[in-house]
Amino acid sequence: MENKEKIEEEESRGDDKMSLTDHLLELRKRLTRSFIALGIGFGVCYFFKDFIFDIITRPLTEVLPKNSHLIYIGLTEAFFTYMKIAFFASLIITSPYILYQIWKFISPGLLPKEKKYVVPFVVSSTSLFLAGILFGYFVVLPPAFNFFVSFNNEYLQAMLSFKDYLSLFVTFLLGFGLSFQMPIFIFFMTKLGIVNPKMLSKQRRYAVLIIFVVAAVLTPSPDALSQILMAIPLMFLYEVSIFVSRSAQKKTIPRGDEEITDGKNASAAE
Repeated sequence: MENKEKIEEEESRGDDKMSLTDHLLELRKRLTRSFIALGIGFGVCYFFKDFIFDIITRPLTEVLPKNSHLIYIGLTEAFFTYMKIAFFASLIITSPYILYQIWKFISPGLLPKEKKYVVPFVVSSTSLFLAGILFGYFVVLPPAFNFFVSFNNEYLQAMLSFKDYLSLFVTFLLGFGLSFQMPIFIFFMTKLGIVNPKMLSKQRRYAVLIIFVVAAVLTPSPDALSQILMAIPLMFLYEVSIFVSRSAQKKTIPRGDEEITDGKNASAAE
């Protein structure tokens, strides 16, 4: 009966079976579309580079002493820095489309009942990514930068390179955006049978320790406030991930080394 179920699952994929060549062609198509979208977004964002520059630098300029300025010390530094600004902004704007292309690439390997997750996946991934960036931008960066510039005095004046600032800014916000993907990651890990709600609940104390270590690594300042501000939402997301894992497991009933899913019960397996 177990072999019969496997055969049924393979047949349910139908025309979705793809050879290695087909997979490579599909990968090329999805990458091409993603790069085209990223390129178009880059062009638009570069046109509005001064407006984006003002948004990116605001968390720092609002805490800088009066008459302070960002500087660039290389002849081409400002140009390439603006290019990085446009690329970073384009990555954020086009992220829903890129996530959709990722999903379309992996969808041929999924069962029809699994493909229904495409819209929730794109919407939730994008929402969590943007939520992480906004939280870092509005909540964590201002006190972190305020800590850094607090060393400015009559003997020590800050002369900040925008290149270094942008590198720190992008690394920090991308780290926040990616860390906010935890519930999505846990959902698929549960579906694959790698984790389960009981395991996540039991390992909570270790998860909290890891979260604080990650917060200490990703936060741009060594003060405890910034690390706590990052750790708190991650701990909340961990609790949400346990709930997500529980929901993902509702239709999966473990039985020994096998799993009976979507209404199949023990009597049907006999």
